[in-house]
Amino acid sequence: MITSRNPMRDTVAFAGAATTGMTAANTGRSQASLVAEACITVLRESGLTAKDIDGICGTNPNAPYVQSMLGIPEVTWFANPSMPLVNQVAAAANAVASGMCETVLVYHGAYRLPWNTGSAWKDPFRRGASGGGLPMNGLVDSVSSSVGYTAWASRYLHEFKTPREHLGLVAINDRSNAALNPGAAMREPLTMDDYLAARMIRWPLCLYDMDIAVDGADAFIITTAERARDLPQPPVLIDAVALGMAAKNDEDQSVNLDHHGQQITVEALKAKSDFWIDDCDVYYPYDGFSIITLNWIENAGWCGRGEAGEFLAQHWDAENQRVLINGRVPINTHGGSLSEGGTQGSGHLREAVLQLQGRAGERQVEGAQRAIVTAGGFFFNAQGVTLHRM
Repeated sequence: MITSRNPMRDTVAFAGAATTGMTAANTGRSQASLVAEACITVLRESGLTAKDIDGICGTNPNAPYVQSMLGIPEVTWFANPSMPLVNQVAAAANAVASGMCETVLVYHGAYRLPWNTGSAWKDPFRRGASGGGLPMNGLVDSVSSSVGYTAWASRYLHEFKTPREHLGLVAINDRSNAALNPGAAMREPLTMDDYLAARMIRWPLCLYDMDIAVDGADAFIITTAERARDLPQPPVLIDAVALGMAAKNDEDQSVNLDHHGQQITVEALKAKSDFWIDDCDVYYPYDGFSIITLNWIENAGWCGRGEAGEFLAQHWDAENQRVLINGRVPINTHGGSLSEGGTQGSGHLREAVLQLQGRAGERQVEGAQRAIVTAGGFFFNAQGVTLHRM
């Protein structure tokens, strides 16, 4: 059952967003130090101090570490849900709306760990630990999850007779947008020839189809809409949040591509939100693997099943080598997971907030008022949020 009930609408807002920028190399810094930098920055930019925070929510390190290292005197609520980061937004926004707390510091530390890079495996400082000295949400070095997206990508290409070039458009769009993002890990131009010549990791996904392991951190302030009005940055109101999960949600056990977490998330968001794709100005579909993006585009309703690649081609801005839907709506203006770096959704959220606040620098979309973020993949981690400027 999916309900349209949404008593939280427009009562909670993002008051700030900040980042350290992302680096596709082992930086010699701890995950905790990166999180601390992002948190301190967002507090300062939002005109707040540690004493103003009464809620903490994020990933890596856990909330008790963050409270201690930032000197936050006391909190009335804290949580550490699993990624992607819309989980944290949902938890924090509901905590504020219910009165559990008033001002939440939300954070995420992206970190190169042994389960995603060989160089991290060889580094004793990183081996088996995150910034707080704990395993990263229980993740271990394993190939068990690799069966999921490569297998479903193969199924998608076979079922819809899709050429690999359509996956390449996702990667090239990200790279072109990243060129304007000083915090992106990969900013060099990427051509279709580069994409097709790239090392194959597991067919049909090559090096450029998979997110980049990075060191970096993002931080946000989520508070009441009333309080956000009194802070320095323009408030970004949370219109709706949804998490979606279907039965048989293991990566290799889903029944087909037509019913998984994405469809549920979209249906719930459309039921709860005051706007959808016809009225959004910027769109942020998750791209941890390029195949995820094609599915989000279709499931969000931009085009029909199996048509996402053709849709991207039809809305391709050849001069700037990126997608511009109907000549005005860009996709993943920050460079996404494939070029800014694999931030497990925090980069998509941060960029959406900055765009709606008018703080995105060279990549600012003129007049951006509404954003849709659809984060996560097919299975147990599909989620989304609609945002608009106050």
